[in-house]
Amino acid sequence: MPHVIVKLWPGKSDAQKRQLSDAIVTSVTDVLGYGAESVSVGFDEVAVADWDRVVFRPLVADRWDSLTQKPGYGPKPDC
Repeated sequence: MPHVIVKLWPGKSDAQKRQLSDAIVTSVTDVLGYGAESVSVGFDEVAVADWDRVVFRPLVADRWDSLTQKPGYGPKPDC
């Protein structure tokens, strides 16, 4: 605990994911005081065409009040 899931569009390299994972683990351990062995990080690649349905609506728009960082985008009118 904690487990962090990063949802992103496909196309980032394994090196980029590793770099982000390392930064997340460092931040979690620094801010929350957990050891690195207590933190897990996963990546879910979501196709651009599916982003609104799979990520934005259920995990962002429907949870807007609980977000600590709100995005500067919204759904496309044709979604």
